[in-house]
Amino acid sequence: MAAMWQCQEVTSASTAGAVRQGSLRELNLAVVLRRIAAADRPPSRAGIAADTGLTRATVSAVVDDLIAGRLVAEAEPEPRTGAGRPARGLVLASDGPAGLGLEVNVDYLAACVVDLTGTVRHHLVRRADLRPVSPADALARLAALAAEARAAAVRDGLTLAGAALAVPGLVGDGGLVRLAPNLGWRDVDVPALLAGHSLAEPVDGVPPLVVDNEANLAALGELYARPAGPHSFLHITGEIGIGAGIVLDGSLYRGARGWSGEIGHFPVQPQGRPCRCGGQGCLERYAGQEAILAAAGLPGAELPADTAATRLADLADAGDPATLTALADAGAALGVAVAGVVNLLDLDTVVLGGGYAPLAPWLRPPVVAEISRRVLTAAWAPVEVRPAVLGAQSAAVGGAGSVVRRIVDRPVGWLARSA
Repeated sequence: MAAMWQCQEVTSASTAGAVRQGSLRELNLAVVLRRIAAADRPPSRAGIAADTGLTRATVSAVVDDLIAGRLVAEAEPEPRTGAGRPARGLVLASDGPAGLGLEVNVDYLAACVVDLTGTVRHHLVRRADLRPVSPADALARLAALAAEARAAAVRDGLTLAGAALAVPGLVGDGGLVRLAPNLGWRDVDVPALLAGHSLAEPVDGVPPLVVDNEANLAALGELYARPAGPHSFLHITGEIGIGAGIVLDGSLYRGARGWSGEIGHFPVQPQGRPCRCGGQGCLERYAGQEAILAAAGLPGAELPADTAATRLADLADAGDPATLTALADAGAALGVAVAGVVNLLDLDTVVLGGGYAPLAPWLRPPVVAEISRRVLTAAWAPVEVRPAVLGAQSAAVGGAGSVVRRIVDRPVGWLARSA
């Protein structure tokens, strides 16, 4: 009996040791890859060892694994004037895993491929009014667009490691779209409708498909695009509907049920125009794309194939009086809503994204004016209002970026697949 217990104890200790070794390797892989991803200049193995406290031997072994797994590549060494060979720097690989970002919006579908370096490799858009289309038909069209993006990625030697889909609505657990009022969707099981379509390769630790609110993914895209920028901000996407992503201390704030950011249904005139959501005076009825077009005398149906935002920007740039008035009124309504959020959360940065980005030169002044009037601390703590770095692409790019970020945070899953 004693011999049996002794044998069991040895086996348990051996298993525990293997688990600890596996966990330690996983941790080291993540530490080194994050260090390379965050570096302003390609760090050397010796530099990573000095920064992380890992031994040079450990760093060298980890880097070899990352290079073999197409997560890291060696950069050309910089010229060196002293004695000895210059150290080769390390960069994220551009020919390994990539993320697929997808978007369904009221009047377009989009697919985007982003590689591990954060570079947008492909961005496809198909414009169509999707309100009269069933969810199943809309998602079938999206799957066809995703297949085009995937084929383009394969031609580049990339492997799609996951997909993230942005929708203009409230998303519950498991990717169930509870409500997307501007699309007319209610309780749509998106993953089930896309189950027959292969969007990405299976990678441990990376969900094959994540469904999220488009404003949330747009805010993440802005966060990833400006790693040295503010870590707390309000990102507003302006399309037919209006959504907001709230980033606090570098993390997306989702709320108790994941439904934060519905700024488009913030009442700016409580007894005002009726909204599709059932309320009255909602922001999108005064600052949404259709509201601005109508005020400018440009019904959406009469627009040419270019985007509404581009058309409005061209007219505003030419000094069209109706367009300038429409944008000033929309900016004032937007400023009322933004001021309430800033007062509540004490944010110092507001980002205008989506269709608002190209209109920022005309929307920004009235937004700033309302903030100055309504925010208690504006006199001595100004709030920056600026266009998004990614502009109208932010939701799809942010979704694709969220996929590759998961790989950077946990590279062991990708390495296990590619071993």
